[in-house]
Amino acid sequence: MSAPGAVIARSRVGGDSGRPGRDRPGIGSIVAQVALGLICAGYTTGASLGWGSPELALFMGDFGLSAAALTAAVSCFLYARAHRGSDRPAWLLFAFSSFMAASGNAVWGWYEVVLRAPVPDSSVADLFFLLFAPPAVVGLLVLAKKPVTRAGWVCLGLDAWLIGGSLLTLSWSLALARTAHFEGESVAQAALSLAYPLLDIVLVSMVLALHFRRSQANRSATNTAIAALALTVLCDALFTSPLLRENYASGQLLDAGWFAGSLLLAYAPWGVRRLPDSTAHARGPWLHSRPVAGSLAALTPYLAAAVCTLGILYNVVEGRRVDRVVVLTGCAVVLALVVRQGIMLLDNIALTHELAQKENHFRSLVQGSSDVIMIAAPTGILRYVSPAAAGVYGREADELIGSELASLIHPEDLGAVVHEVRRFLAASPADEPTTRIECRFRSGHGGTSRSGEAGSGSGSGGDWLNVESTVNRHQGGLIFNSRDVTERVRLQAQLQHNAEHDPLTDLPNRALFTRRVRQALGGRRSSDPGTAVLFIDLDGFKGVNDRLGHQAGDDLLVQAARRLQESVRAGDTAARLGGDEFAALILGDGGREQDARETQVQEIADRLRLTLSRPYRLDGGNEVRVAASIGVAFAEPGMEAGDLLRNADLAMYRAKAAGKDRVELYAPQMQAEVVRRTELAARLRTALHDGEFALLHQPVVDLATGRISAVSAQARWRSTQGILFTPAEYLRVTDDGERTAELGRWLLEEAVEQAAERAGIGHRTPVSIRLSARRLLDRSLPLGSVESLLTRHGLPSGSLIIELADSDARTSLDELEQRLVTLRRLGVRIALDGFGSGHVAIDALRRLPVDILKLDRGLVEGVVESARLRKITRGVLRIAGELGLQTVAEGVDVPEQVLALRAMGCSHAQGMAFAGPLDEYRLRRALVRDEYPLPGAVAVRAGNHPPIRSNTETPVPPT
Repeated sequence: MSAPGAVIARSRVGGDSGRPGRDRPGIGSIVAQVALGLICAGYTTGASLGWGSPELALFMGDFGLSAAALTAAVSCFLYARAHRGSDRPAWLLFAFSSFMAASGNAVWGWYEVVLRAPVPDSSVADLFFLLFAPPAVVGLLVLAKKPVTRAGWVCLGLDAWLIGGSLLTLSWSLALARTAHFEGESVAQAALSLAYPLLDIVLVSMVLALHFRRSQANRSATNTAIAALALTVLCDALFTSPLLRENYASGQLLDAGWFAGSLLLAYAPWGVRRLPDSTAHARGPWLHSRPVAGSLAALTPYLAAAVCTLGILYNVVEGRRVDRVVVLTGCAVVLALVVRQGIMLLDNIALTHELAQKENHFRSLVQGSSDVIMIAAPTGILRYVSPAAAGVYGREADELIGSELASLIHPEDLGAVVHEVRRFLAASPADEPTTRIECRFRSGHGGTSRSGEAGSGSGSGGDWLNVESTVNRHQGGLIFNSRDVTERVRLQAQLQHNAEHDPLTDLPNRALFTRRVRQALGGRRSSDPGTAVLFIDLDGFKGVNDRLGHQAGDDLLVQAARRLQESVRAGDTAARLGGDEFAALILGDGGREQDARETQVQEIADRLRLTLSRPYRLDGGNEVRVAASIGVAFAEPGMEAGDLLRNADLAMYRAKAAGKDRVELYAPQMQAEVVRRTELAARLRTALHDGEFALLHQPVVDLATGRISAVSAQARWRSTQGILFTPAEYLRVTDDGERTAELGRWLLEEAVEQAAERAGIGHRTPVSIRLSARRLLDRSLPLGSVESLLTRHGLPSGSLIIELADSDARTSLDELEQRLVTLRRLGVRIALDGFGSGHVAIDALRRLPVDILKLDRGLVEGVVESARLRKITRGVLRIAGELGLQTVAEGVDVPEQVLALRAMGCSHAQGMAFAGPLDEYRLRRALVRDEYPLPGAVAVRAGNHPPIRSNTETPVPPT
């Protein structure tokens, strides 16, 4: 037996072992049944012994039966009131029927116990007893399973008549004929005598006819109710027999049957635990009882005819003349039987035709379906395979029939399939009617697998298809509805690959790289400190994109990815994180000391840096070079993947900040510096609104006269710790362009406002404000705002100087020229700041309307010591003189620089040789003095006074 076959067989044997326990009645139901049996047994015992006295016998025979019937009425009524199901009208009718029986017995008790008089032959009790049967009959009709066709209703009526007519024939032959011919009785009395047995016959007919047509919902309660009514009818039949009726007295044994029937009807709706319809349909015993019930239902008409025949034969054997009632009833029964058989014959012909159509339809669906339908026996042998197997599996259905299912499943998937089949068969069919199984299935499409494998695991040729099957139970075995999902699996694998890999370089992306780092830090490698992560950034890549286009940039990235992939070991991981950022995971071997391992990884990083820095030959014949800045971070015990990646990223940025094209190892102080810079940037965002910024001014001195020709406005930030930061220091900690723009607007407005205030008291010294070219072209600083600012504060023309700074190759000189021309029309003078620091300054000097040329600090610092710098500076000053520009040297800190620059022809200077940045109070004092001593031929400080510095300045620590 194959593995699936063993599972199926085992599940059939042991799978139902625990199921009957689910249908066992509860403890409360058992207690109720025991109590009911004891009460009935007690009543039967009392009736058998005569209750000890005639008075007690009369009381128990009348009021005892009335109490039992009243209990049944109340019980059925309460159940119908509490439950709103489809059977609610039936229980209301049973309650009314029981109430009629209780009322009839109460009338008998009134006569026999209270009045101590015999019950009249015709009394109100007879009316109550006659009203007992009709509601019960209608209630049974409600509980019955309703026919769905007219023929069904006709057959139900015929079955009831067949049973009733046969019982009437037999009863009439045995007793009712004599009852109808009693001498001395009136017609009313004879009719009343016949009414009881006839109603009982009708009730018995309905009980028997509906017994095989009862609804499956609440079957236990329905069976109990039918049993209670059957017991009541049996006692009525015994009571109506002439011999027993002549000797009947209340309290006899016959009353025990009525008593038990009433209590059984009272117990019916409550005493048996009800199961859901789905559970009831899934129970095994009911499934096995259906053929028996169907056979008995089919035999009902013939049994009725047999009873009718017995009635007629009884009259013939006794030598009696056959009564006309018996003849007419028998003929009616035979006629009903013939009609019923004719209806059944037509119905069978229609059902046979419909069955043939459905079978043909089903066969065409199965044979024409693109899915493969297979039926596996409990032994795991395939009994049936649909013709679609030839198109899906490449093997004929006849070839597969008789083979074991296990031999067709991939060995690597067989264990999972067996486990799922075992679990499915152990589950309840009502809870889980079907299941899905996906596995690889052997096919005959050649030797190369369409799913990407070539006969793996089996050692033989053949194609392995990815098959998804819907599995159903079938006569102890299984039905597999299978379809080929190889293309879907391949597409899912491709989508998964695309989701985890970079589309350009096909390297793992950030998500997959992070997951592999997490895996490397867990499991057996969790304590290996040799695992390292390398973060790589290509320096100069943006320039390649700008000069040669994005296609060339993509080509460079592909080549860099190939070099990176070839440089790492087979077990390591190379990834592209985005843009020009790459990463590599170097797994530790656990066999080296920490220092040796760090040295080895650093050597790998250096070789990788050299490899990535080699020239790249791109499409089109262009050869470019880029450098690589690499940050290295080593794993530590207990470290998370995110922390390791962050450390490597910090080391990479340190490498870029230290000059690029280098390797940096992560150090803990890097994180501390990042935290400090982050906190500083966070405080900077609110510093302007909190009034932490101050405006200082540094005098610009005329080197010919020593007078102050202008003041340079500079912003300073005094943090909450009391440290005074310069613009270069606090702008370095934030990349927030919005904050930078806001600070520029504040500086402009504050400088103009203070200059206007000074002009109002007689100090008309121009104020110089440094703005970048990008800021001048920014929409957040329109030219109209400068004009309105000058107009609002009444600043005279020529009192504002804008120092143009940070002009780069990306700045549109045409647009910048238009802006500067407009500003000059407002009386604003333009200074070109930082001249001599790059090639852009020459182009800007050639095209832009400039009034003042400010020498770069780099030229000024070495002008005394370096002869080369003196020649360069002299040449720059000569160019400015020929262009008619005013020159200002920035960063003049010692008298020797003053003498050298003045000798070269520089007209103005600012720096610590004269004064540092001054607050408003000290600035006004300097403007009142309006002159700084100039050094003579000997290197002495101006006026033999120390350089003027602001008391508001404090030393600035390096950042």
